[in-house]
Amino acid sequence: MKKTIIIAAIMLLVAGTVSLDARTKKKTATKKAATTQVIYTGDIANKVIGYNGTTPLNITVKNGVIESIEVLPNQESPNYLKRAKDKVLPQYIGKTVAEAKKLDADIATGATYTSEALIKNIKMGLDQAKSSSATKSKATTKKGAKKRR
Repeated sequence: MKKTIIIAAIMLLVAGTVSLDARTKKKTATKKAATTQVIYTGDIANKVIGYNGTTPLNITVKNGVIESIEVLPNQESPNYLKRAKDKVLPQYIGKTVAEAKKLDADIATGATYTSEALIKNIKMGLDQAKSSSATKSKATTKKGAKKRR
């Protein structure tokens, strides 16, 4: 009788462990992998000129949301660049790529050229961002092919 109780207890313990393991695997399998993309605008927006030259950026997009924007070395005056960065960049952080593309960002007074260059860099960089959702392809017909009725 003791053996039967011990065997039953072990079987219940094993069954509970297997069940718990199966539920854990199911939960982890449904989580999506985080996708992070860093977009360098130095090549994309090399003709976008601020007051003293180009203003390249690194835009970090995680799961379709702008996580950070880093201003890379440039020739802008530090005071004007700081003004522009402080005014322009926070408007984009935390927004989705789609929201940021539509954003009509405010510029920093007294740092207009630098602000406009940052905004253009961001928009051009976001045009290069990979879509976080799958795109649907449309069915197309070849030229000269007859459509079925």
